[in-house]
Amino acid sequence: MSNLIYKNCRSKVAMLAVKAMVVLTLFTGCEDYLDIVPDNVATIDNAFTLRNEAEKYLFTLYAYLPDHGDGWYNAGMMAGDEIWLPLSIENPWHAAFRIALGQQNPTFPLYDEWTGRRKGNGDWSHLAMWDGINNCNIFIDNMLDPNNVGDMDSLEIEQWVAEAKVLKSYFHFHLMRMYGPIPIQKTTIPITITEPISSRQPIDSVVHYIGKWIDEAVPYLPREITNRTDDLGRLNKPIALAIKAKTLLYAASPLFNGDPDFADLTDKEGNNLFPTAPDPTKWEKARDAIKAAIDMAHSSDHYLYRYENDTRDLSDDTKKELNFRGAITTRWAPEHVWALSNSYFNNQFLCMPPTERSENTSRFNLWGQWAAPLRLAKLFYTKNGVPIEEDKTLDFGNPLEVRKATLVDRYKIEPNYETARLNFDREPRFYGSLGFDGGVWYMADGNDDGADENNFYIKCKNTQLAGYGFFQSWNETGYFIKKLVHYESSTNGQISWREYPWPEVRLADLYLMYAEALNEVSGGSAEARAYVDSVRIRAGLQGVETSWLTYSSNPAKYTSQNGLREIIHRERLIELAFEGHRFWDLRRWKKAADVINQPVKGLRITETTTAEYNVEREVYQQRFIAPRDYFWPIPIDELRKNPNLVQNKGW
Repeated sequence: MSNLIYKNCRSKVAMLAVKAMVVLTLFTGCEDYLDIVPDNVATIDNAFTLRNEAEKYLFTLYAYLPDHGDGWYNAGMMAGDEIWLPLSIENPWHAAFRIALGQQNPTFPLYDEWTGRRKGNGDWSHLAMWDGINNCNIFIDNMLDPNNVGDMDSLEIEQWVAEAKVLKSYFHFHLMRMYGPIPIQKTTIPITITEPISSRQPIDSVVHYIGKWIDEAVPYLPREITNRTDDLGRLNKPIALAIKAKTLLYAASPLFNGDPDFADLTDKEGNNLFPTAPDPTKWEKARDAIKAAIDMAHSSDHYLYRYENDTRDLSDDTKKELNFRGAITTRWAPEHVWALSNSYFNNQFLCMPPTERSENTSRFNLWGQWAAPLRLAKLFYTKNGVPIEEDKTLDFGNPLEVRKATLVDRYKIEPNYETARLNFDREPRFYGSLGFDGGVWYMADGNDDGADENNFYIKCKNTQLAGYGFFQSWNETGYFIKKLVHYESSTNGQISWREYPWPEVRLADLYLMYAEALNEVSGGSAEARAYVDSVRIRAGLQGVETSWLTYSSNPAKYTSQNGLREIIHRERLIELAFEGHRFWDLRRWKKAADVINQPVKGLRITETTTAEYNVEREVYQQRFIAPRDYFWPIPIDELRKNPNLVQNKGW
């Protein structure tokens, strides 16, 4: 583990001055974040002499938040089976994607948050979480010292301390879902301590302290950010409660709650690090915490996003698609309970390919490299709101059978174009999430007036604009990630991306978390269905009961706990697809071994004809070794430095 766990070698603020570059644009109203200490002075004392200096230290703590708006630094996006990259290009240097390829190792772990070695080759390319936690503790200790920051009033001091406590809580949660049981860094580790003192603590203890720190912090945090010019992205009550809710949801989930695969993992003293048996009351605690987060979000004017105030006279089909796309890409959307102001999504060019009718057809600008495996395309519901394998009114028995689009399909597929049956009769989130051969890719600059008639189409067969053949930016599966591209970006001619803060927590996420907890407490819960229905109705679907009774070959599915659980799980995988949640959900549900060990498949992208292109092909055979791959390995060097640590199983 990092030296900071047992020896704070970096307590001097001069080190933070370098790291503060990460947050130079964190809060646009302040301009002097690099001036952490006066020139030539590198002692901790100066950081807390005045409010201005302490504020710079506080903002530096935010720099430790993960950069989830960048695919390089979002393991949830790239380390699973959700987004696939061209193997010959990405394999050598993309650490998170190398995990997807089965290359994780304990010597130089890939995407290593424990030490900050993100590339897996000994290169420290990020801020280690343990550094962030210890610096939170340094901040808290110094802010509570009555001899410091004499120009601040007590209320503001309490708010800033609360922010540091929530950041510390989130950093522990982030490490917990990666590594499982972790040390708990309650207080500052003094620089005078030279012996290893920390050991991994039981999951229940980690969860307890995360909740405790958040409970201490919430009363002193604002309900909402009022100074939107300077303070957007700073922590508030809804964010803090959402972090607590997620922590308790994980604690209740099968991976963390009495999983027999980890029942025998103990520390050096023989203490169990995981519960040895499931505790159903944890679902009740999760339920209550999630409801508290939802209620606080509602009171702070958060609600599910809808595309409104249409000035372009768009079709109902396109409006439903933009309801969904806008929920992710709209800056500071009301649905964003927590948007990361330190991390704007900057990978839109990797998602969007060149389109027909566009003036800009350069693959140097529009790579379209991020690909969705075929299993993700099959995951979305039919237009009737049920799985393609359950819809008794629509035949998807041969999903790649070629069909010709008609004028009725014009807002989804180019009329008279032949494409796979899989691309017809699907729910709005399918068309809002994915681009495919012959599909419409609505962008506001697709027409002079922004209309959706004859907007951009993509054509993906070999030799076509979005097809295979460009030197490094082909799409391995034939399905592109439309969901993450802001529809008001400029791509017709001069490229200009409308970037947005990464939505770390959306209200839809909280709704589905709550539905999951409700169903685990009371199987087949009508209230659980109501929260799922809120998300479905925004997506242009009918509610669960109506859809299953009318269209499903298993009409009673929603009435049982197991059936509703399956529905809720699938709803999460659809609604939150390509946002980095699937990776963690499959793990906490203990489904990863079954799902990830299935081959990644796509279309025959090297073919030039419709019939040959629309044939399933195996792209890669992933390998998930259970229980080993459910958690990251602790770096071997850290085990040598600190003999109190034990390794995760299988490593």
